[in-house]
Amino acid sequence: MKKKLVSCLISFTLLSSLSTPLLAKAQENTGDIKGSLVIAGGGVGTSNDDIYEKFLSLAGGKEKARIGIIPAASTTLQSSEKFKEDLVKYGANSDSIQILPVSNHDFSDTETDESTWKSQVNDKKLSITIKGLTAVWFVGGDQTKIVDSLRQNNGSDSEALKAIWDIYRKGAVIGGTSAGAAIMSDVMITGGDSLGALKESIGNKANKHVNEGEDGKKEYEPLSVQKGLGFFQHGIIDQHMDERARLGRLAVAAYTSERDKEKNFAYGVDEDTAMVVNNKDQKIEVVGRSGVAVLDMSKAELVSKQKARSGLANIKVSYLSPGDQIDYHLKSFEFPKEKVETKGFEYNSFNALPATGVFTPYGRLKAYLSYSLVDNESMKSASSYVYDSRGSGYEIAFQKENDTNGYWRYTDGQKDDYSIVNVRMDITPKTVKFQPDKKTSLTYKKSTFSSSESPAYDSIKGNLLIAGGALGSSNSSVYNKFINLAGGKQAKIGIVPAASTKFDSSNQFKSDLIKYGVKAENIEILPISNHDFKGTSENESTWKTNMNSDKLAQKVKGLTGIWFVGGDQTLITGSLRNENGSDSKVLQAIWDTYKKGAVLGGTSAGAAIMSNTMLAGGDSYGALSYGFTDTYDDMTQQEQGPAYLEKGLGFFQYGLVDQHFDNKARLGRLIATAYEKGNKNQLSYGIDEDTAMVVNNKEKQIEVVGRGGITLVDLAKVQTNDKFPSDYKNIVISCITPGDKVNITTKEIVINPAKTSTRKNEYYSEKVGPNTGLFSPHGVLRKFLAYDLIDNAQSKEIKSYAFNQNKGFELTFRKSPESNGYWAYTDGQKDDYSIVKVALDIKPIKVAIK
Repeated sequence: MKKKLVSCLISFTLLSSLSTPLLAKAQENTGDIKGSLVIAGGGVGTSNDDIYEKFLSLAGGKEKARIGIIPAASTTLQSSEKFKEDLVKYGANSDSIQILPVSNHDFSDTETDESTWKSQVNDKKLSITIKGLTAVWFVGGDQTKIVDSLRQNNGSDSEALKAIWDIYRKGAVIGGTSAGAAIMSDVMITGGDSLGALKESIGNKANKHVNEGEDGKKEYEPLSVQKGLGFFQHGIIDQHMDERARLGRLAVAAYTSERDKEKNFAYGVDEDTAMVVNNKDQKIEVVGRSGVAVLDMSKAELVSKQKARSGLANIKVSYLSPGDQIDYHLKSFEFPKEKVETKGFEYNSFNALPATGVFTPYGRLKAYLSYSLVDNESMKSASSYVYDSRGSGYEIAFQKENDTNGYWRYTDGQKDDYSIVNVRMDITPKTVKFQPDKKTSLTYKKSTFSSSESPAYDSIKGNLLIAGGALGSSNSSVYNKFINLAGGKQAKIGIVPAASTKFDSSNQFKSDLIKYGVKAENIEILPISNHDFKGTSENESTWKTNMNSDKLAQKVKGLTGIWFVGGDQTLITGSLRNENGSDSKVLQAIWDTYKKGAVLGGTSAGAAIMSNTMLAGGDSYGALSYGFTDTYDDMTQQEQGPAYLEKGLGFFQYGLVDQHFDNKARLGRLIATAYEKGNKNQLSYGIDEDTAMVVNNKEKQIEVVGRGGITLVDLAKVQTNDKFPSDYKNIVISCITPGDKVNITTKEIVINPAKTSTRKNEYYSEKVGPNTGLFSPHGVLRKFLAYDLIDNAQSKEIKSYAFNQNKGFELTFRKSPESNGYWAYTDGQKDDYSIVKVALDIKPIKVAIK
């Protein structure tokens, strides 16, 4: 059974003014603690070796660690048993790990009645067992169950809890994930979301019952807190920060706690990430795969812009990444030396749109602030919104100030790794109203692009591996798949560097192939480019003539695999096609080796070139609003504006391909392009980052490999308004994940057999509001459709909005008779969803914000 994502509201709800202190300390006299904390934000993958290795190291090492797992938060013992399995996998001794009998309720997957354990928390035997441990881990679930299991009815600590405190003070490590993270601070957040916290926890009594239906359920949930276990005494902690967009509720909770507001940061830990607390050094290290949001509320103030509705101003937001450190006493940050400052050296320069829903590029908080504001010289401020279905909500404004800065490096291959500090955040009450737009003022331009079809080859023996970008060096499933398709470790591989302006990505990919077992002498970076590379003595622009080199063409014919790195896809086509548009000798050789059995692969730009019509620029809002452009303004245009198309290399014969699909929210531009230039009887494919679409030409089948998903767009039954652009009905959307397959001719989807159907077995039954921006949970399309629609019995349709100033689009995602969802746990305790045949309508709207 899946973990419930929202904790029960059984605790104290804040409905009074913000001046009321929250709760007293959970523990006094907590000085001289020699132990450490590993506080994970939830969804920790079994493959996340950084977190597991850190926990075991702090527990005394794999040989000496003696670990107790507290299962109390969960409704089953599954997660506790799985965590024990993972620890053993990482080298811990199985006999030195035990699941402790701590619970206030029965577990559904055992014959024993564990509710009797509640009476055992004062037994000396259990206390003696705990005192012999070097580590304690709290699994996820409902944090109130942990506290109730370890505290007595009068609120005092049980003997078991005293024993945990005793070993913690003496040097043990205390860890936990999700609910096991929430219990760590004095003020324990037990429920609520960002909109609910803002609307009902800061004097907004007039709106208390807005959107409450006959069943008493709302679109949002008010903040609730109670007394935590207080192992971390230096601020409030929240978890699932990025996936559930909890920054707003953390800000309200921190503001309400006067002690935390004045003296401490507040911390929001992302999924698959941990903050490791060293009490001796008074420092926190970020470990894992995402980040930790840090709020400085010391100068925050209450503002009232509308009658009976208040907001918060002058909050400082920072976001730390793995390897960064926080001195929680000095309230300062430390970054690895290899990270470079962005201030004064911003890489991006584009006009970022407000973060308004699932069409927003970089739609999660850290990515949005990094790309759209802090590392963007064109932007001084950026904004987002959160509101209910009646439009009652808030504008969230982010602003650069004198002490704002960013820190950047590559990590795990060619992935951008950002840290950001001291962005000002103001939250102001707003009302947003939408009306159908019957007379658009937008100038929509149809595409004039015309591409002659590439010859269709029925006898292609080779395969394609098309990666969506940001491919991690640690993504073994993608690398091993490419190598195996190329003939195994004896493969002969050529790397085409043309898309990039430097050799870094080509050298990195070569290094990765060697790491995965390919012989170095069998890998060559091919001299294919139409431009010079930075940091070399040679002028690589002279390589342009190589496209017709007989010698290079002959070398290409001897390869078993060819890889195109990322960058600017127009540089690849410009390096392989003659001025008259014909195929060069080297491109002909690539086709020859592909037809005979070689695998062609590429990431980012190297994926874009795979289809015949190549998407080279524009974003979703720009494509739907303004259509297409005939001009191309280099890399900047890849982030914004109308869509720009060029002729691709046509290796993929069965539809359009787009990339960076989750992070850059490109559904809108793929739909617009597929409608105008695609074959409506074919699917179009949007590939997520760190994910690959593996095309088997012989079997006419696509398989998903990697860490994200592929979005399938089917326009076979679409209806449009000839008099009004971008007015669509009955677009069909599916989202498939690793292990799933699709037939590219019949469009039949085959789901990983490990997954179970959600239809008529939905886990959730909740009223949900529209997806509106950075404070909306599940900001990525697949997660939004999974949690809020497909696996939610109450939802028949859900909405998201994309707008800028007074114009935009309403997106309505509907369950159809063919809709279904499929769910399984994957990589530890991570929810993994596949979604089949959701209907999408897109309607132009007028927007009024007051």
